[in-house]
Amino acid sequence: MMDTPLSYEIRYSRRNTISLEITPEGGLLVRCPRQMPRAAVDRFVTEKQDWIAKHLPKRPPPPKLTEAELQDLARQASQTLPQRAAFYAQRLGVTYGRITIRSQRTRWGSCSAKGNLNFNCLLMRAPVQVQDYVVVHELCHRKHMNHSPAFWAEVAGILPDYAAQRAWLKENGGALIARLP
Repeated sequence: MMDTPLSYEIRYSRRNTISLEITPEGGLLVRCPRQMPRAAVDRFVTEKQDWIAKHLPKRPPPPKLTEAELQDLARQASQTLPQRAAFYAQRLGVTYGRITIRSQRTRWGSCSAKGNLNFNCLLMRAPVQVQDYVVVHELCHRKHMNHSPAFWAEVAGILPDYAAQRAWLKENGGALIARLP
């Protein structure tokens, strides 16, 4: 059981159930039906104290990146990711258009229908294997513009251990994105 009173954000919506979410910033978000009284929300949070204590980060989140740090990451990504894309495009036998580097909150990369590639500069804070996974993932969309079994087979053909890199992003990606200003 937690010793200190807990602060949390409540989001009311047209849902029928109540749920808890640990945000990438390390906060607690409670989602609940619009008509639920605050006292019922407080009771629910109190009942879930053990779960909350187990899942809340043990240390405060790292500081937000500065504009200078973001520009440096973008510069690094502009030097590194196009080289990786060229290497893996040759192995896959695909071409691509231009490469754009951005700082995004929701995507690590994307591939447009015209074959243009976009990558998140925060990838430079991820291990090289994870960077390669995102590059290969986007290049495989040049063959399959979906996430079908054929797409994943293409990814596995180049990176047999892609699932480990994907898992790294799921586990650690939120903390990286939380550093965006």
